Amino acid sequence: MGRSSRRKAAVEQLDSSDADSVSSVSTNLSDLTLAHDTEIVNSQEFVLEKYIDALYEKRGSTRETALAGLVDAFENTVLLSFVENKCATLLHQCINSMKRGSTKEACLASRAIGLLAITVGTGSSAREIMEDSVPHLSRVLLSGSDASKVSCVLDCLATITFVGANDQAETEVSLKAMWEVIHPKSGSNVASAKRLSPAVLAVAVSAWSFLLTTIGTWRINPDTWKESVSFLSTLLESNDRAVRIAAGEAIALCFELGILDVSCGEESDSDNLDKGSKRQVFLYMQSLKAKISGQVNSLSVEAGGKGADKKNLNDQRDLFQKIWDFIKFGECPEASVKVSSKHAMLKVSSWTDLIRLNFLRRFLRKGFLKHAQENELLHDIFDFALDKTEGLSNKEKRISRSEDEKGRSQKLNKDRKLAQERKKSILVVQDA
Repeated sequence: MGRSSRRKAAVEQLDSSDADSVSSVSTNLSDLTLAHDTEIVNSQEFVLEKYIDALYEKRGSTRETALAGLVDAFENTVLLSFVENKCATLLHQCINSMKRGSTKEACLASRAIGLLAITVGTGSSAREIMEDSVPHLSRVLLSGSDASKVSCVLDCLATITFVGANDQAETEVSLKAMWEVIHPKSGSNVASAKRLSPAVLAVAVSAWSFLLTTIGTWRINPDTWKESVSFLSTLLESNDRAVRIAAGEAIALCFELGILDVSCGEESDSDNLDKGSKRQVFLYMQSLKAKISGQVNSLSVEAGGKGADKKNLNDQRDLFQKIWDFIKFGECPEASVKVSSKHAMLKVSSWTDLIRLNFLRRFLRKGFLKHAQENELLHDIFDFALDKTEGLSNKEKRISRSEDEKGRSQKLNKDRKLAQERKKSILVVQDA
């Protein structure tokens, strides 16, 4: 009875103003209450408990506000100790919000589920999140919901499967569901399929690529992937630059995983094919690789044109130059993130890790650095190198920076030289 009274008080406070921000809601919640709650009124745990209580309420705006507060808390803090005994409760209430709530509530709920999985990390809790959520998320994708809900569900599905799946079969279920959104004609529900907006399509390809990074240790049969790679190559011709960038990353990953590598000899990964079929797959993949190489080369030096988005154009050129260098010379992409002045550098040097980094930065938003510092899951995923300047004197730091700048200059010179060679090769093809 006491819990019901506190819940009712929390709800009345949450509903006081639809315009309240998450931070003002936290303040209002901390003002609520009975005398015996005063000792914990300002604690984060007290506020989070009130958010959980509010998820049981009938009014949708109340649940939305509570979910927004939970999402904000999950982004800003690694709440592992808090969710250890509340994981099932949070999960089931979020699933209920997905099923009965508005589009906004469903988006917040699916995002909260993804953040919950990232918080608990690999293990039995993550597996429970995946097993209980995947059927509901898949139904949303099949229902042809609006664009914003589809985007949120795709990100959630990719995240919970990445963290919770134990084997190839489980991952393939999610990959298939996501691919049927990207390429509706590949699925069984073609008649009711809706054409995605470019923004949603870019998110879908990005989420699919993120989950695809987990198949690196599997035995790959190129014959089963040739249609997927072929469709990705058509996306390189999209009018939307974000779609081209997402498709480019996916294709680079396919090259890295060896999906396009086929042998026409007796020994190959296509063990279920006869020799003639293997040769057909081999020739098809060779032709596809040549087509993609030409597309990548062209996109790496694409002219801007009138009214072009300069930033996205530069991002595109930079990405496709890296892809070209990888295809032509085997040069892996490199990137690093300074987590904080007192922590290690997060470094990546493969398409697999770069795609994971880009996805998690987008999904975690402002909370990425916090999770990079404190979340063991991210520490397991990425290589965190020690900051070379930590503990050095000012003179030693200057020397270290000088050496780094020299290395960067050498790399820039090399990149410029490669870009000039690519441009020459395109002019030769155009003149031919």
